[in-house]
Amino acid sequence: MRRNFRCFLMVNAALMLTACTPFDLAYTGIASQRHSGHPAPHPGDVSNPGDTSHAGSAPRPGPDSGSGDVPARPQFPTLHPGDEGALVEKVQSRLDRLGFKTGPPGSEYGPALRMAVWAFQKANGLPAVDRVDPPTWQALSHPERVRPLVPSGGSVRVEIDLRRQLLTAWKDGRPALITHISTGTGKPYCKNGHCGVAVTPTGDFRAWWRTAGWTSGPLGDQFYTVYFNGGIGFHGSERVPRHPASHGCIRVPLHNARPLFDMIQTGHQVYVRRPA
Repeated sequence: MRRNFRCFLMVNAALMLTACTPFDLAYTGIASQRHSGHPAPHPGDVSNPGDTSHAGSAPRPGPDSGSGDVPARPQFPTLHPGDEGALVEKVQSRLDRLGFKTGPPGSEYGPALRMAVWAFQKANGLPAVDRVDPPTWQALSHPERVRPLVPSGGSVRVEIDLRRQLLTAWKDGRPALITHISTGTGKPYCKNGHCGVAVTPTGDFRAWWRTAGWTSGPLGDQFYTVYFNGGIGFHGSERVPRHPASHGCIRVPLHNARPLFDMIQTGHQVYVRRPA
C-alpha cells in the first residue's frame, strides 16, 4: 500500500513538470547538460545565493507543498556559458524564431548565444546577465512584443535604441533580426592622431556606403560595415561589451554583421533614437 502511494506521488510530480514546461521543453534531456564554470557576477545581476543548481543537475524541487514529496512549482536548471546539450539547443531555437539570432546551430552556450541572450533579456526588461535564469525562462515562455521605434518607417529599415543598446532590423513589418550592440561612449578620445568625442548621433539617416569583409581604419578593424551618417555605421566587431564602448559607430556581434549587411542595401532607412 505504501509503495503504491509513493509511485502515485512520483507519477503526479512528473505530470506536473511536463504540464508546466514552457515552449515544448518537456523532452529535452535536462540531465545531459554540463557546466564548465560560472563567470563572475556583474552589477545588476539577479541571483539567488541559495541556488547551487547548474546545467548538470536535475531540476530542484520547489518549496514544500505540504506532502513532503511533490514539488509545488517545477524549476529549470540555470544555464551558463560553456554549458551544452539539448536544453541549450532548445533555447537557441526559441531565440532564433523570435528574431534574436544565435549564429551557427550547435549544442554549446557559446559567445554568439551569450550575446543573443543579452539582447533578449534587454528587450524583455531584464538585466543582461551571463545565464538563462528563472526570469529568462519565464520571458522565453511569454516574451514581450517587439515594438517599433518608428512605426511609420520603411518596410526594410534599421532601428537603433541607444538606451537599451539594441539594434532591430525590420523587414516587411516584422523584426527580422534583433541584436545586442555597443555604441559611442560619449567621451573625448584621441587614437592614432584622430581626436574627437565618441558620440553616436540620433536622427533619421539612410545607408549610403557598404564595405564587405574586414576593413581596417585608424580607429580599428571592422567587419561588413554599412555606413549611414558620414563615417558612422554599424559593423561587426570582436569586442561588443554590455556598455557603450565605441568611437561612435555601432558595434554588432560578428555572427550578425553579414546578415545585416545582406539585408540593408544603399538607400534603406536607419533610425537612431534614445527613448526616454
